Amino acid sequence: MSLDTGTVAARLAKGMANGVLSFPLTSFRADGSLDPDGYRDYVAAQLATGPGALFPACGTGEFFSLDEDEYRRVVTIAVQEAAGRTPVVAGVGYGWAQAVRFARIAEDAGADALLVLPHYLVAAPQDGLVAQLEEIAARTRLPLIAYQRGQVAFGAEAFRRVTRIPGVIGLKDGHSDLDRLQRLTLAAPEGFLFFNGAATAEIQARAYAAVGVPAYSSAVHAFAPEIADAFFAALRDGDEAAAATLLRGFYLPLVELRDRVPGYAVSLVKAAARLRGRPVGPVRAPLTDPSAADLAALKTLLATGLDLVGAAL
Repeated sequence: MSLDTGTVAARLAKGMANGVLSFPLTSFRADGSLDPDGYRDYVAAQLATGPGALFPACGTGEFFSLDEDEYRRVVTIAVQEAAGRTPVVAGVGYGWAQAVRFARIAEDAGADALLVLPHYLVAAPQDGLVAQLEEIAARTRLPLIAYQRGQVAFGAEAFRRVTRIPGVIGLKDGHSDLDRLQRLTLAAPEGFLFFNGAATAEIQARAYAAVGVPAYSSAVHAFAPEIADAFFAALRDGDEAAAATLLRGFYLPLVELRDRVPGYAVSLVKAAARLRGRPVGPVRAPLTDPSAADLAALKTLLATGLDLVGAAL
């Protein structure tokens, strides 16, 4: 366990209260190879908008498609660009043995913490979900944030055990089961971190806040930080009219477009970033880039959203 776990948790808590959480895209060239220079430029632009924390090589960053050398470069660049000003939380995943291999790379690269992505393929009992985190935590100095989504869903009793694992400091929730989430927040000790990790989290941000989880990750921040920051400010300031305008005029149509094709939760985000001239390149298989018709619809929607906040494509 890191000797600085408390400090990392405090920095993340402060960042989560003051801004959206950035999950940067990973830049690839047209041939599918990693583009380190494009990624560096893109991460620098993300950091310039002042996110609460930076989460490289996670779901939006196509962690599943990176080999260990690529992962090392991605996390290293993120740490270098953050330069200690913004917490860097790197994704790890698969079974615990492979997760630990990535964890050690992230440690060496200088990451502040790890987001433990759902394990690969199999369903598991509650004891196994707890054991997965125990195995990883025992083999890294970095604090862990658990991610429940897909086949990972904690019950209250198992979650109490999770919160007692040395080094586990938070939970990202992607299930949007608010009854379950409320039970977990009540089971957690004071200071344990929670954030909304639903796809297009802004759609459910007000509902999450109602059960005590106001912090959220924003895929929209990856391509339109102006929109993401305007929505965050509307929620922070209690401006219901501004929040509703953005939800109706931009976020709801985006979700409807996203739901047309599996994988669009990443593919559309990357396509939107390309529309804005960001050097992120295509997605890697098994994801696919949007069709011409969907890309045209995305461009129109993006222009509408930017216009709502006084920005341009």
